[in-house]
Amino acid sequence: MPRGSKSVNRPPTPEPEDQQRELSLEEDIRLKLIQSGTEQRLKDLLVQRLLEAGWTDNVRERMRDAYTARKQSGQVPQPEDLVKEVRSFGRSTVPDIVKAELLAELRDFIA
Repeated sequence: MPRGSKSVNRPPTPEPEDQQRELSLEEDIRLKLIQSGTEQRLKDLLVQRLLEAGWTDNVRERMRDAYTARKQSGQVPQPEDLVKEVRSFGRSTVPDIVKAELLAELRDFIA
């Protein structure tokens, strides 16, 4: 069978240019963030700032309320359902100052 042709038993062999593709800008930045250790530092900063702002307590309380409401209505609370219910609340309540600080850190890294 010629190289790259389809086979019933296995996927086609990738061409060399597929293996050598260039990274997108986003992939390149992410790779550099990881390699430099900056990604972990930013994650740690985010956790610290959210704790300081009381955000984690608010999300935990919202999660507890959602769990209790489902339990009282006779439903079996499933973790993935609770996360779906609370996710938008969590995202929308991240303090603007925290978002701005992380964005500034990312801009400094990229510059």
